[in-house]
Amino acid sequence: MDNKINVSGISVLIFRVLLSGIFIMAGVSHLIDPDKATARINAAAFKDFALFFGDPYWLGVFTGFTLLLSGTAFLFGVFIRWSAAVLFFVLIPITITIQMGNGVMHGPLWKNIALFGGLMFFIINNPKSYCLYNK
Repeated sequence: MDNKINVSGISVLIFRVLLSGIFIMAGVSHLIDPDKATARINAAAFKDFALFFGDPYWLGVFTGFTLLLSGTAFLFGVFIRWSAAVLFFVLIPITITIQMGNGVMHGPLWKNIALFGGLMFFIINNPKSYCLYNK
């Protein structure tokens, strides 16, 4: 039994480009206004989870750099699986700290869950078409 599905390489490219945008823009946002990221952490219902990892200001700056660098690598198809995995793992504490305290009916929580699904596609499949460098 063959479990392979034929998927257009261009559709995977479009998926990757569109998915990368939210991470790149979030990274830019964190770096342009780190005080806003700090305020969001400090106002979050589960801020103690973030505080476990360090100072909210530096967490925002570090997260901004990580989102921007990994999002850009993901966009251009450089180490797709690894850049998707980094984004996936950075998204976990963001989701727990910022989104989960707002309840299960909160739209951004489900947006993050959808992002996890998109990233998981690239982690599992590691598509090599339409990328700059992917081993």
